[in-house]
Amino acid sequence: MPSREMSNQLGRRERRRIETRDRLYTAAIELFLDRGFEAATMDEIAERADVARATAFNYFPQKAAFLYEWGQRRRAHVAAVMAAEHAEQQSASSRLRRYLAVLAEQNTAGRAATVRLMDASIRHADAMREPSLDLKLAELVDAGRTAGEFRSDVDSAQAGTLLAAAYFTAVLRWISAEPEPFDLPTHLDGMLELALRGLAK
Repeated sequence: MPSREMSNQLGRRERRRIETRDRLYTAAIELFLDRGFEAATMDEIAERADVARATAFNYFPQKAAFLYEWGQRRRAHVAAVMAAEHAEQQSASSRLRRYLAVLAEQNTAGRAATVRLMDASIRHADAMREPSLDLKLAELVDAGRTAGEFRSDVDSAQAGTLLAAAYFTAVLRWISAEPEPFDLPTHLDGMLELALRGLAK
């Protein structure tokens, strides 16, 4: 059994590790927003985060990993919001609607960041190939099937992929022009409404 002193050391080490990762992430996102993803270098990110270059690569082996982290943190925020709202007690339709609504809120609240980072994520981090969003949406569809809310013959994985692709397509269109060409939350809600008609029993 580890001693209290060893546990404290492990705790401090883990906190330092998290703090270093957060510093690197913050430095990278600031540089991407200031100068663009392509122009910012790993050396500049390490310097701004006040860590050695080798340390930066230990935490983020390539520059695109910061974009992956950006997407992961956004989805973690959505999960936290839904947990705080006890979304698990709602219908699957309501949970899908709320999930996309919180994503839309993040995009609209930080449009400048979304314009810069979503485009870079699609081109450099294969955001549309990364399955996290597909899997989460498929999980929500599957919950609807299990509860008898959605048709039993629906393929949850296909539905999740379809909804994720529709989300990314909508956001890419939304960031393609200034001012924004349409209201993103309304657009995503309308898109989901069409999908729900196909899912409904």
